[in-house]
Order: sequence, then C-alpha cells, then structure tokens
Amino acid sequence: MIDQRKEGNYQKFGVQIENGTVIFTFEAEKEDNCAILFYGKDKKQIKRMEVPGEYCIGSVRSVGISGISAEQIIYNYEINGKVMTDAYAERIIGREKWNDAGREQENYAIYGGYQAKDFDWEDDRQPEIPKDEMVMYKLHVRGFSMDAGIRGKTRGTFRAVQEKIPYLKSLGITTLEFMPMYEFEEMERSEKQEFPTYLNWESKEGDLICKELPKGEKKVNYWGYVPGNYFSVKASYSSTPDAAREWKELIRKLHANGMECIMEMYFDERMNQNVILDALRFWVREYHVDGFHLLGSSVPVTAVAQDMLLSRTKIFCEGFDPMLFEKKRNYQNLFVYSDEYLYPVRRMLNHMGGRIGDFLCQQKKQHAAQGFVNYIAGNNGFTLFDLFSYQEKHNGANGEENRDGRSCNYSSNYGAEGRTTKRYICEIRERQLRNAIAILMLGQGVPLLLSGDEFGNSQDGNNNAYCQYNKIGWLNWKRMEKYGWLSEFTKEMISFRRKHPMIAAKQPMQGCDYANKGFPDLSYHGEHAWLTSLSEDRQSVGVMYCGAYADLSEFVYVGYNFHNGPAKLALPKLPDKMKWRLVMDTARGREAFLPEGEEQKEAQVSLKGQAIVILLGKN
Repeated sequence: MIDQRKEGNYQKFGVQIENGTVIFTFEAEKEDNCAILFYGKDKKQIKRMEVPGEYCIGSVRSVGISGISAEQIIYNYEINGKVMTDAYAERIIGREKWNDAGREQENYAIYGGYQAKDFDWEDDRQPEIPKDEMVMYKLHVRGFSMDAGIRGKTRGTFRAVQEKIPYLKSLGITTLEFMPMYEFEEMERSEKQEFPTYLNWESKEGDLICKELPKGEKKVNYWGYVPGNYFSVKASYSSTPDAAREWKELIRKLHANGMECIMEMYFDERMNQNVILDALRFWVREYHVDGFHLLGSSVPVTAVAQDMLLSRTKIFCEGFDPMLFEKKRNYQNLFVYSDEYLYPVRRMLNHMGGRIGDFLCQQKKQHAAQGFVNYIAGNNGFTLFDLFSYQEKHNGANGEENRDGRSCNYSSNYGAEGRTTKRYICEIRERQLRNAIAILMLGQGVPLLLSGDEFGNSQDGNNNAYCQYNKIGWLNWKRMEKYGWLSEFTKEMISFRRKHPMIAAKQPMQGCDYANKGFPDLSYHGEHAWLTSLSEDRQSVGVMYCGAYADLSEFVYVGYNFHNGPAKLALPKLPDKMKWRLVMDTARGREAFLPEGEEQKEAQVSLKGQAIVILLGKN
C-alpha cells in the first residue's frame, strides 16, 4: 500500500531503492504538473501520485515513496496530462513477445518496471584484448539463431548465442559485436489518418475516391536502428522472463572464454547527450560490457572518449578529434569504424578501377594511438557470398520497388546473376571468397566478419535486409554442410594471423629497417626483388614482413595477383640456411593450406589468375 511520499535524492535517474524507500527521478520542469501512475498486473491504473513542484532541482524531479515493493511496480509518468514511459527504465513491460500482433491495438502501451540487481558476477573481469589480437564478429541476436541448426525455445535468444560460444571460439573470434539488443519497437505502427472535414461523406459503391486510405504491407523493424529504451535489455531476445539475467549470463560466459562483448548503440539527432553518456556508463557498470559502436549524429564522441568511467571501454565510431591523442592513453580503447577499407578492397577484387596503392595503404593502415576496424561485408550491404554472386541489388521484397539500399556495391556475378550450376563460375566465386577472407586476415587493422560469411550465408542479393525477419535475413546454418570448407579456411587464416604477429603490428609500418634488424619491417616486390612501381595499372605485388620486428626468426611473404591471368613475383634472397616455403594458395581449391609447405627453389613464385599466396621464410 502506497502510504507516504517525500523528496528524493536526485543522485540517479530512474528507479532506485534506499532504506526501503523507492525513489523515482526523472526530467521535468518545476512548472510542470507531474504524477506517477501505478498499474496492476492487468495493466489497469490503480494509483496516481502527484509529484510536488518543490521536489525539483534544475529540470530534475525526484520523489521517494514508501509502502511499495519495487520488484512489483509497473509505472509510467504523467507530465502535463501526457503519459510517458520512463526514459531511464531498466525494464520495459509490454514487448515481451517479438512482433506481437496484439501491439497493433490502439490502446497498446508500454510501461516501466524495476530490474532486480541480485546477479552473481562471481570473479568476472573484462578481457581487455589488445587491438593486434582482436578478431571481431558482428551478429543479430535473433537472426543468428532463428533458422535451421538451432532448435527449441532458445532460437532467437541470448541463450542460443551462448550455446554457440564454443563454435565461435574455435573459429578464432575474440570479440562479438551485437546489433541493437536494448529495447526498441520492431513493429511499424501506422499513424491513424483522417480526411479533412470537407471530405467526410458516406462511401458508396462506384466512388472514384476511397474513404479509407490504402494500407501498405506492414514491415518489421528487424535491425533496430531507431530510438529505443536505452537502459533496458530487449525482452523478446530472451528465452526466460528475466532478459537482464540472460544477457548477463551471456556476457559472463563470453568473459570466461576470454571473449568480449561490444554493443551497437544508435541515437537519433534529437537525443539528449547527457542521456547518451548515462546510458553508456550504465551498460558498463551494470552489465560489464566491453565496448560500444556508436551510431547517430548526436553522439558526443569527444565527451565519451574523455569520460573517466569509460577509459577502459572500447569506443568505435567513424572518427575522433585529433586532440584526444595529445595525452598518452595507458589503454588504447579508441577505434575508427567506417567503410574506408571496404571500397578499395572490393574494387581490386572485382576489377572495378581499383588501385594497388590504395589497396596496400588499407592493408597496412595503423595508428599508434587508435585502432582501425576492417571489413569487406557488413549488414548494411551484400553478404560476402552475395558480393561475388550478384551484379545488382535485389531488394524487391522490401516493398520499395528496389529503390532502397546501396546502388554502388562494386560487386560482380562472374557470368550469372545469383544461383548457378556452371562449374567455372562456382569455382571463381569460391576462389574470391578465399581471397576476401585472406585479405581481411592479412590486413594490419582489426578484422571484422559479418556473421555467416564464414560459411557462405546468402541474402539472395538483398543488400538492405533491415525489414527481412525471415529466411532472407536469418543465417542459414545448413549452408555449413556445403561451405564448411570456407569455415575451415577462415579458421586457418585467423590462426595464421595469430601465429605471425608482425602482420597485425600495433605500430604503423615504416617500410624501412628503423630498428637495425637487417631488413625493413615491410617491403614491396614486383617482378624483381626490391624493385616495383605501384602504378595505377599494376595488378600484382609481393609484400614481405620481417618477423624480427615481432621477435621471430622468420619472414612472411604474401603475393597478391588481381589479374585474370597468371603472374610471377620475385622472392627476396633470405639469410643463410633460410628457405621459402609455399604454405597457402587460394588457387588450389578448398584445400588451400599446405600443412608441410612446398619449398620454392626458384627466385620467383608463380601465381594463377585472381589468386593469393603466402610463403614462409625460415630455417
């Protein structure tokens, strides 16, 4: 029974408990008429309690109420007659079921609720994986586990992701990036449309003007890049009634396996920047998340990067103010995340005016004080498989007459649009998939895989599946049966990257022997060793890494040939007793790695058309 109210403490927005008193703190002006509305389990209002204007500091109202159980409250605020859900609510009641048709009712509403804090984190610690060891994997919680291969009530939930941790770890993934998993409205609810009064009439058969406006096919906001409830876990992503607990269990399990959790956070341009900062601190404090990929024009990036509570939280965005690097950071937590890598690589792979110089700059792109995220495919565009299977986008299922999505994709179908049984087309597509994975894992920046790209997941040419909550947008785990070889190749490339750390060096490559190791840290080679031009028409190049810069007695040589025809590249002479061995060739089919390696006795290595080779120089 609600029996007493008093002034709150203004220390924390939302709902908190202090000495048996439940404190509600929210934004409101002193002149506003404010009340808290309490509801029963049937969502019918049972109490309205006014919040006096004197309980106000600045634009913040705070009231403490005794005689209520925080765990059982269902509430909203009423401000100047308008009912509003608490922007800081840590639990949202009313969206427990994904895409629930019941939410189409006019009287549909959501409510705030209290989230219990009784989770045992045990000895959980954030892994803080350095940038040179990171391999990222981006997924959508529901899409990752809705299709074949995962059964039962865990499909589409945090629990399903947790069950896949052994697979992801065996692949070599260190860092999971989750598309929005905070509360958002996935159902598109059309606003009620009315005709002006002069058009009010009774419809008759044969009228040329319809009384009711036509209704388009309803879509599902599958991805979640809309304003949301930024302090609550999405209930429909949980297999149990306690979504917060299930999300915490997933994070704890990731950390126990030495893996990180990165949350995508989208904020629209009208978002209060103080709320943004509060939300980020909340997820770190309450859920132990390891980082955020920040999206939206209103994000106060510099303030986030300077926030002391977030100084060991990884921050990903399109760029940072250079002044942030004037002071040395003990922990490098800033990462540039943009399409800058994607286009030069695609243009080279698919022969669309790519320049070898631009490509090589992207492969060695690094900064001493920040990281770079490299990806060739993302959710906003073609999957990796579709990048080599479709010349054009096929977004008709989105209901926008194929006008949505990127029109310029630098993709190629290699002779047939979409599915084909022609052997030579399938072979070149498979080789290009290997080439793309190899390139990604040989880049100096942090590699990012889109979930499913490691086993040839396809969206049938749809490059904007934002509303495709169906088999177009879901991962098809049955593809593993046909493309398991690609998953194995991806695993081997990640392992190779890890075993030869000079490839992913933390510091920028200098291209000279600045540490007196006897060889440059990085060097380029053409038909003759140590001599090559990077002219616009060049389509092949050899790249040599000196292992001494990673305290290893070895060399790694990568030969890139983007020509349709064969090419030869010179192999630099190695120190005494060292020999070159070919260890990987994407032109050798599904068994691209050579476990024993093949000794190369010639001064040149031969590459087939559109192929990448890796050689090791060692004793």
